[in-house]
Amino acid sequence: MTVRTRVAPSPTGDPHLGTAYMALFNCAFAKKHGGQFVLRIEDTDQTRSTPESEQVILDALHWMGLKWDEGPDIGGTCGPYRQSERLDHYAARAAELVEHGHAFHCFCSTDRLADLRRTQQSAGETPRYDGHCIGMDEGDKTRRIASGEAHVIRLRVPDDGECTFEDGLRGAITIPWQQVDMQVLVKSDGFPTYHLAVVVDDHMMDITHVLRGEEWISSVPKHVLLYQYFGWDMPSHYHLPLLRNTDQTKMSKRRNPTSINYYRHCGYLPEVLVNYLALMGWSMPDEREIFRFDEMVEAFDVDRMSTSAPVFDTEKLNWLNGQYIRDMSSSAFMDRIAEWAVNRERLAELVPLIQERTERFIDLLPQVDYLLGERAEVSQASFVHKSLDEADCLRILDHSLRTLDRVRVWQHDDIFAELKSLAEAMDVKFRDFLFPLFVAVSGREVSLPLFDSIGFLGSDLTRTRIRTAIDALGGLSKKESRRLELAFQELDR
Repeated sequence: MTVRTRVAPSPTGDPHLGTAYMALFNCAFAKKHGGQFVLRIEDTDQTRSTPESEQVILDALHWMGLKWDEGPDIGGTCGPYRQSERLDHYAARAAELVEHGHAFHCFCSTDRLADLRRTQQSAGETPRYDGHCIGMDEGDKTRRIASGEAHVIRLRVPDDGECTFEDGLRGAITIPWQQVDMQVLVKSDGFPTYHLAVVVDDHMMDITHVLRGEEWISSVPKHVLLYQYFGWDMPSHYHLPLLRNTDQTKMSKRRNPTSINYYRHCGYLPEVLVNYLALMGWSMPDEREIFRFDEMVEAFDVDRMSTSAPVFDTEKLNWLNGQYIRDMSSSAFMDRIAEWAVNRERLAELVPLIQERTERFIDLLPQVDYLLGERAEVSQASFVHKSLDEADCLRILDHSLRTLDRVRVWQHDDIFAELKSLAEAMDVKFRDFLFPLFVAVSGREVSLPLFDSIGFLGSDLTRTRIRTAIDALGGLSKKESRRLELAFQELDR
């Protein structure tokens, strides 16, 4: 058997550390066994997926040195490698499931499903579809489909009993069928959900081993059923623990930098990020903490993988990056600085901001220090303004952060349009509205054009600076954050 693993990111935002974490272990596992590592794009969420996001993900993983044997950019024998280009496969398999009674058409409205969920929760039951459409008259079903009535296709799940499956890291896991929902397999727009697509794709791409995050453990029974219904062998599954913040909460961009590009732009070395992510879920036989990827592959053994929640500690990452930097020759150190700070691609982004504002090259650094280095530290005093009090600044920063979370294409025009619309909805003069953002992003009241600066810094670094500015203003309690969230939702209506 040829070992084949995969990573399957969704191109819906910044390249996430979690994607790199999973890619690293799938790549190492395949290389250790002389197999192949596949990259597949899960872009069935048509409202959020973008080609720009896909390219950024590929670039970030390439920067880290993680190489795949098959993928959308290089092809392969099991393509295409974008789910949006494989819809005929999913449609055929969904029809097969319906034909054999393993799936059914569901016409339930969102209102009915919401009422059902509330009723079940009130009764202390696990929210779960009740099978309302399973016994529908065939003639009625055919007429409703022919009329174009919106519907989905759901997986049929046993009413009782339990599902037991083997996890390569955790052993046997048992989940009662009563806790498993009758999952939507095909959405009303005709696109498959993750659950149908991942099973069909893994089978058709000959994937033998799946290493993915532990959040998918509860979904395994649905996948077990699909493999059984299709009569396919199921790959071996290993569910890795999720990366955690220092307070043990799941890493998320609302709290900490999660984008690979944040660490790239901050001057972390790619081999350090690979080394550190490896330490999050595995250890070398000799317990040393500094090692190259090829050394990891040579020593790799799944028995040394951990199921304990790994804490992503930036202080430890800083220390590790420093160890690598101090181990370089002076020549290599200079090359890395040039590659990071003054490469032509990076300079090309800066030139439009600074060329018209520069008379001497010595003027450059004071203009761009906050773009190439850390922002000056800010405090409550930094946000003193004639028209805004601290509460106003906090509200603007909080709502801006929530708005920027939704920006799909991170560039000047899109960012400007979103924040201008927000200022109008908040009934704040745009000049006043921009003040706390200037301070949060640059550490100054006046800097290079704000929206160009935000575009240059990137989404995760920008959001990080806004979050630290909120902290400088005293931060937000859970109650205050919830209040601002509700206020933001009211503006968004």
